Amino acid sequence: MSGLKRLVSFAIALTMVVIVLGAYTRLTDAGLGCPDWPGCYGFMQLPQEHHADIAASRFPERPLEPHKARNEMVHRYFAGTLGLVIAAIFVLSTLAERKVRLLPAALLALVVFQAALGMWTVTLNLFPLVVMGHLLGGFSLLTLLWLYRRQLAPPVVTPAPAVPSRLRLLGTCASLVLVLQIALGGWTSANYAAMACVELPLCHAGWTQQLKFDEAFDLHLGHDNYEFGVMSKEARQTIHISHRLGAVVTLLLVGAFAIRLWRFGVGNQMEGALYRRQALLVLLLLSLQFVLGVLNIWWLLPLPNAVAHNFVAANLLAATILARVQLGRSMQSVRQHSVMQSPSSSGSRA
Repeated sequence: MSGLKRLVSFAIALTMVVIVLGAYTRLTDAGLGCPDWPGCYGFMQLPQEHHADIAASRFPERPLEPHKARNEMVHRYFAGTLGLVIAAIFVLSTLAERKVRLLPAALLALVVFQAALGMWTVTLNLFPLVVMGHLLGGFSLLTLLWLYRRQLAPPVVTPAPAVPSRLRLLGTCASLVLVLQIALGGWTSANYAAMACVELPLCHAGWTQQLKFDEAFDLHLGHDNYEFGVMSKEARQTIHISHRLGAVVTLLLVGAFAIRLWRFGVGNQMEGALYRRQALLVLLLLSLQFVLGVLNIWWLLPLPNAVAHNFVAANLLAATILARVQLGRSMQSVRQHSVMQSPSSSGSRA
């Protein structure tokens, strides 16, 4: 089992690299750096300058840009390696347990679906819904891998503290709002709306009269190419403002969950340190993510900052959901301990 745990840890690190490379590819406008899939202009290796004539004969409508092709292919190489690692995790887990476990099976299914989304990203020419789904899929992979790694850890034998139902509900709401905010961020990026408003704290004067929610959240089916966006300026501003307002809601709700989790950890001897560490991690990642979002506007979307914004969002999602799952496990431990200590159980054991 220790070998499987090490492989899962490696997959977590590799997933983080893939998330960073995916953000870098998207933010350098290299999503169509290779107009075909899984190869690049018909090559499985990185196309070079001397391949330009062959590339032009195969895809005359899209001249070869070696730096964009490199970004896209490096991302594919790492993503393909991750797929093989997750397949190995599924096989090893099945052999070790002699049955199919839920999380390894979910990981395998998700990484296969991610590969399909990667293909559709190219074949559908950056269709925003697919691009957003590809982003969410990568973040979900990271979260599931962390959940599986925790599942592989030795079980806690001491009874856990009883968790207030309000705290569990708050954790659930915080996780759901965070997922929606990340999806909205993906929609913002996929529709090239990150710089639709460059003023702080909201947008230019009169922006409330220019909102177009019907266009902003329409799928815009039927376009041949979605590169650089197909929406109007007003629709992109609407998406951007929605993402900013969502960031405030997320900050308040996830922050409230982290603070309540910290207080819960302070008031409990059993597993209190674990909850305090989780709360602190969520608070730090949440604060960093909010600052990075503001700096994206203040500094006009610098590439390193924008990539970091994606990376921190993925880790914030994983940390928040892990904290919420831990609360559920604590309640399960409390119920099991109560059953073990009940008179009927003691009598049956006697």
